[in-house]
Formats: sequence, C-alpha cells, structure tokens
Amino acid sequence: MYKNRSQGFTLIELLVVIAIIGILSAVVLASLNTARQKGNDAAIQSDLSTIQTQAEIYYGGTGANSYGTVAGTTCSTASTLFADATIIKAINGATNAAGGAANIVCGNSTSAYAVEAKLTAPATTTYWCVDSTGTAKQETTVSAAGFTVCP
Repeated sequence: MYKNRSQGFTLIELLVVIAIIGILSAVVLASLNTARQKGNDAAIQSDLSTIQTQAEIYYGGTGANSYGTVAGTTCSTASTLFADATIIKAINGATNAAGGAANIVCGNSTSAYAVEAKLTAPATTTYWCVDSTGTAKQETTVSAAGFTVCP
C-alpha cells in the first residue's frame, strides 16, 4: 500500500531536534561560565596562599626579620618581599586570574604586609585578602593604599 513512502525524518522532526540541541548547549555554556569564574577564584586564593607562605620564608631568610622597605601599593618593588621570585610568580598568577594588574593591591612595612585581589564570582566587588597575621578572608571593599593588614 505505501511502497512509495521514503525512509527518513520529516523537516519538522529535524527542526525540533536542532532546537532541543540548541537549548541544551545554551544551558551547558552558562554552567561552564560559572565554573570558569569559580576556577579563577580558586586560583587567586591559591596564589595568595603561596604568597603568604613564601613571605614568611622571606622574612626568616633573605629579609633578615623584615619584609623590606615600604612598597606602597606596588606588587613588584625591589628590596621588599615582592621582589622574591616565588612571590613574583604567585602575584603574576593572581593578576592573570583576577583580570589584570588593576585588580590586585599589595602593601608592606618592615614588620607587616598584605595582598588583596579582586575575585570574579559571585560579585564584582568581592576581594580576597591575605596578610602577615595569618588572615585569609573575603572582603567587600578594596583596601586603601599602603595597607598592611586585611580590614
């Protein structure tokens, strides 16, 4: 009876499948963006933790019980802990994850230091701060220039 009927999908069936694939891919891409932001935040926290550890090594070794001369807000000043090779690598990693040098602030005195970096999730006004007292916490405001402890 129906010998002339072709074997395949109709145009409607194909359009429905393409629409479903499009919706699923949009949901997956939105989820990946959130995961990428959380990954960047984890990288920032890890890099700042590395700075915290290496700063204590610097203090007891090269620094001779000092974090160096006052650096202000510069994260690469000579004669300070921010000139240490390991700390420079960690600062560069945090800078890349935070989206640029404008999103990371460093401060030190001879007896204290603090580093703060802007996080990418959940909000654009959230910062991760570490300092010489052992504090590592999330902040909602950026610290002032020359700060040496997390607010």
